[in-house]
Amino acid sequence: MSAATPAVPAPTVIGVPAPQEDVDAVVAFVAGVQEAQQNADPDAFLAGFREDAVWTTAHGKRLTGLPEISAFTRTVLPPQADSPVTATYAVDLVLFIRPDVAVVKIRQRPVSRAGGAYLDEIFHGQEDPAALMAAHPEAVPGTPTYVLAKDDGVWRIAAAQNTQVLDVETLTAG
Repeated sequence: MSAATPAVPAPTVIGVPAPQEDVDAVVAFVAGVQEAQQNADPDAFLAGFREDAVWTTAHGKRLTGLPEISAFTRTVLPPQADSPVTATYAVDLVLFIRPDVAVVKIRQRPVSRAGGAYLDEIFHGQEDPAALMAAHPEAVPGTPTYVLAKDDGVWRIAAAQNTQVLDVETLTAG
């Protein structure tokens, strides 16, 4: 299943100059992560990591190295195929630290597999979404940050933090 992704503006690109092909490759990389997640495909997901990567889950679990990331992913990702909720990923910002290293800020939105409704919209415009957050944890969006390294022409995750959005202002603004 591939949830419909609304038209999103091109990401903000800052830092050292980078060719458009690298910006496009980073955006395509994130689209590949989205596809792997939506299809609950651990092999496709894990193909995006360096062997020495560090991954921190949305709940704060640190995973170091591809073997540890793989063991975790192969446990938690396949059951997601039966979940009524998946997510879309949109690149908001790319900071090229060097031509071969980029920090990528992503907007991750929970979406219904049936119909493609964005679940996080229930928070928009709420003054105090705390009760809604407790009642609908599946609707809380994410704001992952990836540090990508380009090795032999291929962008891969060197480090990543997958964070849930709990900031009220960010959550309610949409």
